[in-house]
Amino acid sequence: MAPSLISSDYMRGSLDPIILCVLLNGDSYGYEIIKAVSHQSGGLYELKEPSLYTSLKRLESLGSVVSYWGTESRGGRRKYYRITPKGREMYETSLAEWKRARDLIDRLMERRVRP
Repeated sequence: MAPSLISSDYMRGSLDPIILCVLLNGDSYGYEIIKAVSHQSGGLYELKEPSLYTSLKRLESLGSVVSYWGTESRGGRRKYYRITPKGREMYETSLAEWKRARDLIDRLMERRVRP
């Protein structure tokens, strides 16, 4: 039996740092970010376009990413996104917070036998 997709409810609070993590590997455009997230998750999570662009707008308004139009290639021009130094800092902070939260959730949710 194939593993099921991860619920977007579980992922919602982590989208910004996930997108920033993709952009740490270099500038990218929307569809390429979606493909990278799917690949890195082993196909267990599908980032939807509306969620992606909502996060990118938020990240851009925070100064964590900047966007620019690429040159015309096959099809039309693509809007690319680049992580900023502020975005790198935001990613590192989010990663540290996520690790602390993961450890706490593991402790709270794992069933333990009472002494």
